[in-house]
Amino acid sequence: MRGQILSFDDASGAGLISGDDGIRYTFGREAVSPPAAITAGLRVDFVPVAGEATNIMLLAAAPAPGAPSATPGVPVDGFDFKTALFSFEGRMRRSHFWIGWLICLGVGVVAGWIPFLGGLISIALIWPNLAIAVKRLHDMGHTGWLAAIPYVATVIGFFAIFATVGASIFANYAALENEDPAAVWAMIAPVFGIIGILSLLCLGFLLWIGLSDSQRGDNRFGPNPKGQ
Repeated sequence: MRGQILSFDDASGAGLISGDDGIRYTFGREAVSPPAAITAGLRVDFVPVAGEATNIMLLAAAPAPGAPSATPGVPVDGFDFKTALFSFEGRMRRSHFWIGWLICLGVGVVAGWIPFLGGLISIALIWPNLAIAVKRLHDMGHTGWLAAIPYVATVIGFFAIFATVGASIFANYAALENEDPAAVWAMIAPVFGIIGILSLLCLGFLLWIGLSDSQRGDNRFGPNPKGQ
């Protein structure tokens, strides 16, 4: 697990780490190996055990936003791929959400060119897409269940398309057999309308969670990832 030291009391030898999963962990000086100067802002690698950080290894000071990491292997601006794309715990700031979203988009585009395996990859991408959406909602102070809105709307939309096309075929069967353009248009026009509504809903949801600012301070999902 990666994280960042929030505070450390040299007198008592006790400190606090903010994990990249959005949870805070206590630690003692003896858990740091090898012994070194401990200051707030240092990036660390540690093993979480029942709310306490153990086996702590100091990495580097947290880089300024937009600046490259000073140490090879340390995530830029605190972005941890494993936590960001696969964990549903904690909070995620806007910049990290867009990084994760672009990664999923890129993988999805490439997968679209791979027969059969690409379909499996596209299904697997549902998990990381949900993970970044849930943590972004947490960062805004909302329940992660709201991430289901685009998926539920899409399922309802497809059922609506199926029902609309079926009803149109049943009502205009003779005209469709004669390839009447008016009957064909009457069948496909509602489909375009439903797809348009679904597209606007999904785009609006993406912009909402992608552009809304973080809830200031700690909330029930963890500390503010921007430290505000």
